[in-house]
Order: sequence, then structure tokens, then C-alpha cells
Amino acid sequence: MSFEMVAQTLEQAHQRIRSARTNHDGDLRTGIDLGTATCVITVVDAAGDPVWIDFDRTGAIRDGVVVDFAAAAAAVRKLKATAEDELGVELANAATAYPPCIGEADSRACRFVLEGAGFDEVILVDEVSAANKTLEVTDGVVIDVGGGSTGVGVFEAGNLAALDDRPGGGHHLDLILAGALGVTVAEAEESKRAGSGDYLAILRPGIERIGASIRDLTRGAEHLELHLAGGALMLPGADTTISKYLGRRVRAYPHALLITPLGIARYAS
Repeated sequence: MSFEMVAQTLEQAHQRIRSARTNHDGDLRTGIDLGTATCVITVVDAAGDPVWIDFDRTGAIRDGVVVDFAAAAAAVRKLKATAEDELGVELANAATAYPPCIGEADSRACRFVLEGAGFDEVILVDEVSAANKTLEVTDGVVIDVGGGSTGVGVFEAGNLAALDDRPGGGHHLDLILAGALGVTVAEAEESKRAGSGDYLAILRPGIERIGASIRDLTRGAEHLELHLAGGALMLPGADTTISKYLGRRVRAYPHALLITPLGIARYAS
């Protein structure tokens, strides 16, 4: 899919944040992104177009592992109830995603959270494949930079040729910024989310660490373009920092934090 088409889709998704689209056709599909910083619900129509998006800040997930089952289920239950009220329908089935290589037991825990929140049937998919459900990269590297880890998938001829992840993501950047500014991690995250490039110099070592993980996980695929998903690297200039560090072409998208949540919903039955 072209950059322009992806950007248009992501803008449409952005417009649906806590603003329901009522003129939808067919059955609705639901995706739950259990992130380190936020839990996101995305509802799409039969065509995969966004209908409703909402989020709740929760610390129940760490690096894709459920560390507080009750809190995670409560957050999902709250988001589910709000979406059902806004859309006037019951949401019975959903999909959720897990970081690559966290292990079968931990990935199943993500499904149990959704079942505990009232979903009947839950589909599991890795976060990188979910991101590419939105981007539709045929030949390239899809990088999902989450709160706790960086997932990397190499796609060749439309097939997932390699998949792995490394620790390090948005939460680690927040820690760097908090230490430099003498503020709390929560305050650092809010400053980073404000979208200012003022902190780029402070965060450069952390961003380059993410770049090093990308380099290590894409050996033999250096000729492929890099596609960034996730909110951790939405800081202005972060994509350029990665590009210069690796000497490779990097594609950044508007509203990149919605790429994976939208893709998760599109995987739902």
C-alpha cells in the first residue's frame, strides 16, 4: 500500500478517537492492544475501516507480559462497555497481539485477559504482523516500537521471512528523559508525547540503542526499507536519527501509534 493511502487511513483512524462513526456496514470487529503505557480498543467495520477508538492508561502490562491480570481485565472491560454504549451493539469477539518471542504461556495470558473482560472468542497475533495488516508492506522491514520492546519483522514477497524482538522501547526513553529533567516518568512521558523535538539530543542514545537492535535483527536484509510503527518514535527527528545511525532509508507515518491497534482489529473474526 502506498504511503499516501496509509496516511489517509491513519488520519481516518485518528478522527475516530472517542468519536464514533455510525454509518458503518456489516459486522464489527474489535481489536485490543495491551500496551505497556496504554490499553487501546479499536473497532472496525467489515471493510476494515475504523469506527471507534478509545484508550485507557494502565500499567498492567510490562514488555508484553501481564503483570496485573485484574487491572488489565478491568481496563479492557471498561473500554468494551464504553464502545458498546457508543455503538449500540454488543462486541462478542476480538483479537489481541503479543510481542514476538515472549513465549506461548505469556501470549495465552493476553487472550485470558480479554476472556476475563467478557469477550467470547479471541484471536492472537504477533504485533509486527498486526502492524503490517495496516501497512501492507510487501518487501521491507516492519518495526513495532512499543513501550517495553522493539519487534522487527522482515517481509519478502509479502511473506514474513524473519521475526524477533529486543528489550527497549518508549518506557526506556521515558526513563532517560525523566533522569535528565529531574521529573517523574509519567511527566517525562507526557513531555515526550507533546511531540516536541526539544528533547531529541537527550534521547538520542536511547533511540540509537533501538537502532542497534534493528541492525542486529535485520542482518542480511540491509537493502530493505524500514517502516516504523508505534508511538515510541513519534518524536520529531527520531526517524532521521535512526536513518543516519543505520545508513538506511526509514519510513515514518503520521499517527503511528494507531498502526498496530488498527491492524489487530482487522485480524479479528
